[in-house]
Amino acid sequence: MTAEKTRSLQDIVSSVPNVVDFLRNNISGARIYPVVPPEFTNWRDEQHSWQETVCLFDLSYHMTDLYVSGPDAFRLLERLAINSFRGFEPGGAKQFVCCTPDGYVIGDGVLFYLEPEHFNLVGRPSMHNWVQYHAETGGYDVQLERDEWAVGDPNRRRKVYRFQLQGPNAPALLEKLNGGPLPPIKFFHTGWITIAGHKVRLLHHGMIGVAGGELIGPFEEGPEVKAAIVEAGKEFGLRQVGSRAYSSNTLESGWIPSPLPAVYTGDELRAYREWLPDTSFEAVGSLGGSFVTPNIEDYYLNPWELGYGRILKFDHDFIGREALEEMAKRPHRKKVTLAWNGEDVAKVFAALFTKPKGQRPKYIDLPGTQYATWMYDAVRNKQGDIVGISTFCGYSSNEASMLSLAMVDEAYAKPGTEVILVWGEPDGGTRKPSVERHVQVELRATVGPVPYAEPSRRYRETVVGR
Repeated sequence: MTAEKTRSLQDIVSSVPNVVDFLRNNISGARIYPVVPPEFTNWRDEQHSWQETVCLFDLSYHMTDLYVSGPDAFRLLERLAINSFRGFEPGGAKQFVCCTPDGYVIGDGVLFYLEPEHFNLVGRPSMHNWVQYHAETGGYDVQLERDEWAVGDPNRRRKVYRFQLQGPNAPALLEKLNGGPLPPIKFFHTGWITIAGHKVRLLHHGMIGVAGGELIGPFEEGPEVKAAIVEAGKEFGLRQVGSRAYSSNTLESGWIPSPLPAVYTGDELRAYREWLPDTSFEAVGSLGGSFVTPNIEDYYLNPWELGYGRILKFDHDFIGREALEEMAKRPHRKKVTLAWNGEDVAKVFAALFTKPKGQRPKYIDLPGTQYATWMYDAVRNKQGDIVGISTFCGYSSNEASMLSLAMVDEAYAKPGTEVILVWGEPDGGTRKPSVERHVQVELRATVGPVPYAEPSRRYRETVVGR
């Protein structure tokens, strides 16, 4: 990475008047989910399948994989994670969250402990960049293999396929594929099953808060394994999920997938910004939404705001520990789900037929409503004060509602509380190609729990145990 770059993220930060304006006007729009068709049938029924029957997600292309191996691999990853590594052994997996020295989140993803001294980190590139930087500059005895997401080159061969089966019929379908009962696998642990004669790694993981698992194997075996899943799934009501519906699943389960990496300020991070090229995720991503402030640090989020306070453990030395120990003494905004008022949303759509261009509210796309890499919309109380930030947003046909994942002040976090979400960007919008000229509108929204979907809450209580 570093040998090929001509400019760095620090060069960008130093050369622009304000990095917030730079990111808000970056040309990138919503995140791309490459290769997978937008719809296999229709996105409404595809959404229904993960609650009613069983669905198949193809996750093989839109995430970056970083393979970390060597005598110091465990020590490196533990040093960067806010969560505990006690009892973490081969066959385990965990949500991996890393923070800056000031305690703000850089990124998160899933860490697989494949075998002794071998790990696989999966997710958005921000955390991979952080891990790679420390591996290369911290004197660790590790080897890295990086398999980038296929956004830039959808025809590039990946190292592994990654499928996911979710829904109430998923366990029965997995047993049929395996030719018998599944091995006992604890939640967020892996084991092995056989599909179409191929050995497949199975992660017990209810990504959208319902029964299911993730299937992983060599990329070249993927087509045959997928064909076997599709054929066997016919009797269980299987639907393949396209890229349109896929991104909306997190609205029901409550995972916020898109916090801004908190790396644009601070002397301690200058060397890191100098290491990051101007083609990095942090440099080419875009900010969007109605929450606007000239201070980039106002967009930084801490672990509690993202719902990670439950996994934060001070049982080991890690980057950001001292700052987080101080933060732990203070109140924090709480993660909630916002259900947008249907009448107010309907008025936005009605404006497509009643208002001239430039005088309409920002278009609401369905089911995924994102129009920037990092969405930040202002949440206000009835007096007009900002009481929170709304992030990932979209429509759930299962819940018959527009939903967004937000963090609000504790006084407004009780389910049933009504707040105001400001939809659209000020002054007619930024220069992002995904933003048409529009006017801002206020939408009523009701605070709901996380997870929002009742099956997701039940699954978390009974299976996950949290």
